[in-house]
Amino acid sequence: MIMDRIALILAIIGGINWGSIGLFRFDIVAWLFGGQTATVSRVIYTLVGLSALWCITLLFRRHEEDTQGI
Repeated sequence: MIMDRIALILAIIGGINWGSIGLFRFDIVAWLFGGQTATVSRVIYTLVGLSALWCITLLFRRHEEDTQGI
């Protein structure tokens, strides 16, 4: 499903961004889009958060798909 892939890509971007914040104190999204309070940055942060919530459903759907094949 295309939505699953988009959500996973955004969650990966968020993970990389958090990793750079934790290791280097450098916020890539804020740097690219004009600061943490810039509208574009806030939209990206929101999309990453929503995609992480969507990815939670992947945990359960994968299990349901596996059990249906039995």
